[in-house]
Amino acid sequence: MKSNLFVSVIISLLILASACSNEETTFMPKPKGYNKIELPAHSYDTLTGDYPYTFEYSSMAKIIPDTSKTAEPYWIDIYYPDFRANIQITYKKTNNNLKTIDEYIKDSHTLANKHNVKAYAIDELVTDNKNGYAVKVFELSGDVPSQVQFHATDTTKNFLRGAVYFRTSTKNDSLAPVIKYMKEDVMHLIETLKFK
Repeated sequence: MKSNLFVSVIISLLILASACSNEETTFMPKPKGYNKIELPAHSYDTLTGDYPYTFEYSSMAKIIPDTSKTAEPYWIDIYYPDFRANIQITYKKTNNNLKTIDEYIKDSHTLANKHNVKAYAIDELVTDNKNGYAVKVFELSGDVPSQVQFHATDTTKNFLRGAVYFRTSTKNDSLAPVIKYMKEDVMHLIETLKFK
């Protein structure tokens, strides 16, 4: 009996000793993983109501009036409850005043550039939509709170600005599919924008 116990102890010690050998073990890091985010097909509704503008917005979003203390008439949030995100829309009348339009455009640039602290790149796209409105889109890269911003104007009477915001602490690399999805919605909004 004692010899069986002795043999068992020796075998156990040999197994432990071989496990603690001096050979280097190579460890392989796990590949970066991301949360799987199911995104629905894009579908759109037309904005209705007493607004001086109209556009098509995502069917999965809700229109909510901006109730902040600085809000002005016709300011809204296009809220995506599933993403905890929104497209903040602000609107200004320009009354055929080129100086006023220039001020609003400068303000739009200033607001986009405030993210330079965390953004490692800001790409700008200047274009026109199908109604001939002058449009500028800012795409910000990095861990910034607003990844896409834009403004559009008919250069005479109306100026509209928008910014995408996520109300989450999730890093932007994990949100990349949702950011891309919302950017497509922003581009569709811009293309269908029409001032009344």
